[in-house]
Amino acid sequence: MRCREVEALWDEVREDATTTVKDAVQRHLGLCPPCQDLFSEYEGVAYRLSALPAPEPSCDLARRVVEHIAAITAHERKESIILTSVATPIGHIFVGYRNDSIVFITMADTSDPQRVRAQAEQRLRSPVVLGETPAWLIKTLDGFFATWRVDDKSVDLSDLTPFEQQALRAAASIPPGEVRSYAWIAGKIGRPKAARAVGQAMARNPVPLLMPCHRVVGSSGDLHNYGYGLEMKARLLTMEGYRLER
Repeated sequence: MRCREVEALWDEVREDATTTVKDAVQRHLGLCPPCQDLFSEYEGVAYRLSALPAPEPSCDLARRVVEHIAAITAHERKESIILTSVATPIGHIFVGYRNDSIVFITMADTSDPQRVRAQAEQRLRSPVVLGETPAWLIKTLDGFFATWRVDDKSVDLSDLTPFEQQALRAAASIPPGEVRSYAWIAGKIGRPKAARAVGQAMARNPVPLLMPCHRVVGSSGDLHNYGYGLEMKARLLTMEGYRLER
């Protein structure tokens, strides 16, 4: 039996090793001074650790656990998101709202409302039901397509992570008809090395148009990617007044 094999068996020896294993380890220890020293050192450390008083729970940790549980509870108690179809200058889109705020928009194929509903539930991890279109929602969208701006209070990003919220609000600060890079967004939110993460947040944006990820481009000025295709991205920018380079 080699020394490293003995070391691997020590924990087993202290618990429920077979008599044969225990005897083999004891014989090796009786003949190997290096292992005897190492065994004594390990046993000494184990004794010191067992003699320490039980640590007091961290007040900060306890506070954070309570806050996390409260956040989960609040999320579970949120009202269902109501999903409805709305006609806009770029065609019919599906919009999800909760109370008087918009939480979800998709410009993808709207021929299957149930599929869109399932996508919204998966993205926001909240229950979604099909419903009617309130007047305030139509007014909000009409105002956006008239000015290419939206009141921040009309959009609810509370289902997203803090980083996603910061990145999307930074995108919303880009003036209509202008573009900024992913790196610019990262710098604006104080995370200069997070340009790639910003790109992921833009790709997962549940409220396109109102949180205008279409105004975010590559560092070279290329339109880069867009979940609804580069043609739609170019169309939105052109409608806003941005002059695309040919």
